Amino acid sequence: MAATLCQVMGFLLSLLGVAGIIAATGMDQWATEDLFDNPVTAVFTYSGLWNSCVRQSSGFTECRPYFTILGLPALLQAVRALMIIGIVLGGIGCLIAIFSMKCLKMGNMEDSIKATMTLTSGILFLLAGACAIAGVSAFANLIVQSFRFTTYAGGGIGGMGGGSIGGLSGSLTPRYTFGPALFVGWIGGAILLIGGIMMCLACRGMASDSKERYDGMAYKASTQQTIYKTDPRSNSRYDPKSRPAINDSYKAHSVDGRMSNQRFDYV
Repeated sequence: MAATLCQVMGFLLSLLGVAGIIAATGMDQWATEDLFDNPVTAVFTYSGLWNSCVRQSSGFTECRPYFTILGLPALLQAVRALMIIGIVLGGIGCLIAIFSMKCLKMGNMEDSIKATMTLTSGILFLLAGACAIAGVSAFANLIVQSFRFTTYAGGGIGGMGGGSIGGLSGSLTPRYTFGPALFVGWIGGAILLIGGIMMCLACRGMASDSKERYDGMAYKASTQQTIYKTDPRSNSRYDPKSRPAINDSYKAHSVDGRMSNQRFDYV
């Protein structure tokens, strides 16, 4: 029962974590403009892995996708790859975890096979969470470096990465800080790690249950016990009265008709 509950909770947490990293990958607010001491307040800019957006004070928002791949910084492309790999691994882990649920009957699948599938899905969840956290942390490190060395006279994320990201460069480049997408990605990756650990613990519980179970049939040889009943009136084990009667028909008869103690064997 404990293994089943741990498996279900791990699967639900992992599913929530996969949804979190998918949402973080699609969000545009990975890097948001730092409004502290910003001389330009009429325009608010933010960027993500796929788009760079500008929002005016009137409420009008315009997003421009990155039309190039080779012109982007190598670190941004690595973050994209890590997030996509995390989503793929998490999706495969969820698919395997569905078929390995102990509470679901999938034909004649044994518990040992389900335990192996549960362990596989747990490892995939751990790898997916590690990829997501690594990708988000790498982008956050890029923002930190850009924030430290960026002034309102030039620089920016493009200057630190070897190119500009959606026009984040120029003579009046704002500084950027952490966006909501980073926190969503961190939380999603952490939930994936917790779900993967719970799936691995559930695998240990399922494996112990399968070892205690023996599939077989016990055969018991039939034995016949002979019960000897003695006469309660006899105090001796070898009582002459308890002996069977002897047939004296084979004894020889004497001349006068009396029984003789002589015995003859006829061949």
